[in-house]
Amino acid sequence: YQLLEMARRLEMYGVRLHPAKDREGTKLSLAVSHIGLLVFQGHTKINAFNWSKVRKLSFKRKRFLIKLRPDLNSAYQDTLEFVMASRDCCKIFWKICVEYHAFFRLFEEPKPKAKAVLFTRGSSFRFSGRTQKQVFDYVKDSEFQKVPFESQSSNGHQPSPINAHSSPLSSPLFTDAGYVRTDDEDEVRRKKCPTDKAYFIAKELLTTERTFQKDLAVITVWFQAVLGKEDILPDSVRTLINTNYDPVYQLHQAFLKEVEQRLQEGRSNAHIKGDYQRVGDVMLKNIQGLKQLTSLLQRHGEVLVELERSCRASQRLQELCREFEQQKVCYLSLNMFLLRPLHRLLHYKLILERLCKHYPPHQDFRDSRAALADISEMVLQLQGTMMKMENIQKLLELKKDLTGIQDLAIPGREFIRLGCLSKLSGKGLQQRMFFLFSDSLVYTSRGMTADNQFKVHGQLPLYGMTIRESEDEWGVPHSFTLFGQRQSVVVAASCVSEMVKWMEDIRMAVVLVEQSNRPSTDLLSTKSPEEGGVEAESEEELSASRSSLERQSAQRGNTTVHVCWHRNTSVSMVDFSVAVENQLSGNLLRKFKNSNGWQKLWVVFTNFSLFFYKSHQDDYPLASLPLLGYSLTVPAETENIQKDYVFKLHFKSHVYYFRSESQYTFQRSVPLATCCVVLSSVVW
Repeated sequence: YQLLEMARRLEMYGVRLHPAKDREGTKLSLAVSHIGLLVFQGHTKINAFNWSKVRKLSFKRKRFLIKLRPDLNSAYQDTLEFVMASRDCCKIFWKICVEYHAFFRLFEEPKPKAKAVLFTRGSSFRFSGRTQKQVFDYVKDSEFQKVPFESQSSNGHQPSPINAHSSPLSSPLFTDAGYVRTDDEDEVRRKKCPTDKAYFIAKELLTTERTFQKDLAVITVWFQAVLGKEDILPDSVRTLINTNYDPVYQLHQAFLKEVEQRLQEGRSNAHIKGDYQRVGDVMLKNIQGLKQLTSLLQRHGEVLVELERSCRASQRLQELCREFEQQKVCYLSLNMFLLRPLHRLLHYKLILERLCKHYPPHQDFRDSRAALADISEMVLQLQGTMMKMENIQKLLELKKDLTGIQDLAIPGREFIRLGCLSKLSGKGLQQRMFFLFSDSLVYTSRGMTADNQFKVHGQLPLYGMTIRESEDEWGVPHSFTLFGQRQSVVVAASCVSEMVKWMEDIRMAVVLVEQSNRPSTDLLSTKSPEEGGVEAESEEELSASRSSLERQSAQRGNTTVHVCWHRNTSVSMVDFSVAVENQLSGNLLRKFKNSNGWQKLWVVFTNFSLFFYKSHQDDYPLASLPLLGYSLTVPAETENIQKDYVFKLHFKSHVYYFRSESQYTFQRSVPLATCCVVLSSVVW
């Protein structure tokens, strides 16, 4: 029995891979087990279809077809199609599926199909023999004598017999009551990861490095390929990009190979006992190489500014950059990828801090501490450049979401907060999007442009502004009044916490602008309506502002501004900085609210969103989930999850469950909560 128990914990035990391709031509492997059909990419299981979800299995020549039962929460089509090498290969695999399904799922042997008199249609192949339940019932009901097993020992000692109450034919797939277990494949296998915390820290380094290299490739490979088709980028800017990003990309390519090799070497018994292979020396070597490229990293901000200046001068270049941002591989704004090398320094610093905290008695502590000292020096040296470029990048990104506004990214202006507030007018409370800068407060509404930009309606200079709560005065919950030099505005937040955040940030900005004694710059363009015409918007604009996310374009509709609009929340520059430091990558198991199975995905957490991939080798994500407004909790007992290391994300009726591989990766999911506006009590 223990042999069967150990065998069922091995994911690949008894699994035979059958080569196949999906509709896109991706090379995969199909397999069948007691729980259902499995899909592998290489030796990594990327999906599984439980027998309870499969409605019909069939094949047509080389095409193997899986017809699923309707599921509103499933992202898959009703019928899945795989292409195999030949018709014979397809038929052989189909027969194996029929046998597995009958043995593990049926309670009794299927009856043979009656033979047709004249014509036959389809295959007459059926499973013959006892099913698993019949075998179990036979062993349970049979009253034969159970003979204990004894083996001869060379030293004369007789080992203790096997427990007589455990039959060697008892299947671990049955409960004590004799019913077939319907748990999915991830319940069958056990976690095989080492327990040493250093392994998971090093693995976090590996997974985030894979994502970082792909982000660098967006600039050095994909964007360069687009620019190479048309000679519209000035040679000076092209040279600036090549000389400042290509050496960094090459350095990190070599570093990633070393980390992958080191973790591959670490899969040993000594590694499990705590003698983990060192990674501090590899980190130290990489950071010393980065120190030699400090001058290049300092010029990454210059690349951002020069590229923006070139886009202003060339309408075609601006269109080309906009078209590139619509591509699937560019899952974030282009300017954000330009700052990735600077952000990666912060990730190295945090990883090395955790490594040094874990390592004091370890042989790798000296190299890790030296690497931490070097990277801390680099971060301190580049911190000013990093903060300045993050602010410019955010202003340039907001400029794309706004219409009716003049130059936004001017020297001295800083972004502070953006979010949704309700403005009180003659028509009542109307939803507005507010943008707080260091010199003024701008409010907008959703326009009817092709990119779903926000139309600027008014500007409130911060110089001389006062603010006070006015819930009792107007009878509107969570409301406060802004008293400016030219006009006053009454606004209401969605909750008390949102009101407090807005009032604190506005008061802080007013103090700073008055200390600088610098008047606000007019942001409104001459084409936009004056402040007196703010309320004269048409019904078409109001209806457009309430349009759903499905009507938006794929790229502009997923920006932080649009998510805040639909989730009725806000985000500050401090929140953006925290999100930059807490970027994560790795494998997670995802489960929908009403589904039974868990799907293994490569997940990247960045920019307040989760991006889902089939594997880390994919160039672009399959889907994304913006987290602003979501609550992060652990599942309640009534939800009947019964898994370890599971956290729950939910917003209104949308519920998702995610499983991590260890306690460490589960605890590293806590930064997700910092990006969720609504927080619940979480017991870790």
